[in-house]
Amino acid sequence: MTSPLSYTPPDLQPSRPGPVRRRHVFYIPGYDPEGRTRYRLLFVRELTRRTKRFGEGKRAISPASLSECGLVQSWRVGAHAQTNGAETSYDVLLWDDIVARDFARPRALSVALLLAGTTHCIVAGAMARFYRLNWKYGNVILYPFVMVLLLALVSVVLGMVVHDHLGDRFGHSMRLPLWASVPAAILVGILWIAAIETLLNRIFFWQLLNDWVFNYQHGQGRRPDYVRRLDVFADHMIARVAELAAAGEAVDEVMIVGHSSGALTAVEVAARVLARDPRLGEGATNLALVTLGSGLPLVAIQPQAAALREEVKALVTSPRLVWLDVQAPQDWMNFPGFIPQKDLALDLGDAPVANPLVRSACFREILSPETYARVKNRPFRMHFQFLLANDVPGAYDFFSMTLGPQRLRERVLEPIVERPLVLRPQAEGGPEVPPVCPPAAGVAA
Repeated sequence: MTSPLSYTPPDLQPSRPGPVRRRHVFYIPGYDPEGRTRYRLLFVRELTRRTKRFGEGKRAISPASLSECGLVQSWRVGAHAQTNGAETSYDVLLWDDIVARDFARPRALSVALLLAGTTHCIVAGAMARFYRLNWKYGNVILYPFVMVLLLALVSVVLGMVVHDHLGDRFGHSMRLPLWASVPAAILVGILWIAAIETLLNRIFFWQLLNDWVFNYQHGQGRRPDYVRRLDVFADHMIARVAELAAAGEAVDEVMIVGHSSGALTAVEVAARVLARDPRLGEGATNLALVTLGSGLPLVAIQPQAAALREEVKALVTSPRLVWLDVQAPQDWMNFPGFIPQKDLALDLGDAPVANPLVRSACFREILSPETYARVKNRPFRMHFQFLLANDVPGAYDFFSMTLGPQRLRERVLEPIVERPLVLRPQAEGGPEVPPVCPPAAGVAA
C-alpha cells in the first residue's frame, strides 16, 4: 500500500458524484512578508503562461478585492468551456502582517531567539528527527544557525585585528587606551555585518532565520498572535461558505490549499473548521484539503505541540474531507515520504485511516529538461514550483487541481491529463515531452 512518495489510506472516503461546476478555494501563503502582493501576481502570471503554453483559451479573471479587515484578498476565475473548467472563487487568507512584525524586531533579538531555539531542538533530539525525515531540510534549518556562528567568528577576528592596531600591543599601532580601542573593535565587528545586509538577504539568511524561529515558537506554544489568526481564518471560511449558499451560489467543492508554512496553517484551520461546523463536508459540498511542500513536521514533532498532533489526528480519521499532501524529493524544504500517522506516532486506536493521500509532484516529469537543469540547484525556485505552471502535462497540475472539473479525490486517483492543443517549445526545436508520472505500483485505490 505504501511507497516513499505514494500512499493511499485504506479508509479513504468516496467523493460526491458529478463534476465540479463551482468551486471555492481558500489559499494560505507560507511565511512571507509580501503575501498580499506576491500571490495574486504569481497566480495571474502563471495561469497566463499555462494558457499560452498549452494553447488554451483565456479565462476571465476578476480584479482582486481586499476585505475591510485587510486579511482576505478575493477574486473570481470564470468557467472554461474548452476544458470544462469550473467557475472558481478564490480567497487568499493573509497573515503577512504577522510575518512583517517578526522581520521588524531587532536583529539581535532574532539572533538570540534562533540560538536558543536551535540549541534546545538539538539537545531535545528534535533536530535529529528532522534529519531522519529529510537531511536536506535539516541543513536548511541549521543554515542560519551556522551562519550566525561564522559571522560572529569573523566579527571577533576583525575586532581583534582592529584592537591590536589601535591599542598598545604593537609598536606600529596608534597606542589608543583600552577604553577607546575596545569599543572601536566592537563597532567594526558590527558594521561589517550591516555592510553585507544586501548579500544576507540575497542568500535568504534573514528569511530562513525568522521562519525557523516562528516554527520553533509555535511548537512551544509561544505564538498567541498566530493562533488568534487561525481562529479568524476558520470563522471566515465557515461564514464564506454559508454566504455563498445563501446567495444561491453553493459550491460543489470547498478546497483549502496551503503551501510551505501555509500548509501547516491549512491543516490547523481545517481542523478548526471541522470542529466548529459539523455540517460542512456532510452534504452535497466536498471538503478538500491540499498541502504543498509542507513543513508540518517542523512544529508537529516538537514535544510541546500536543494540540497540533491532536488536530492532525482529527484530520487523519475524518471521513468528512479528503486531504492530499503533495511532496517532492527535489524540494529541500519539505519532507518527502512523511506520513503523519506513522511519523508522528499518532494513537488512532480503532479509528479509520481516511487521510492523507500522499503523492509526488513529479517535478522531473512536469518540467522540461532545460527548465529542470536551470532550477534544480535553486532551492527557493524549486520550492515554488508547486504553484507554477507545468512545462508539460502531468498528473500534478496546480491549475487543473484548483480550476478543473474533477473533484480532488478523483483528480488524485484517476486524473484526467489533458493533452495540450499547442505545446510551445521552451527552446529552439522544443523539448522532448517526458511521460506523465504514473502512480507507484501496488498503491491501493
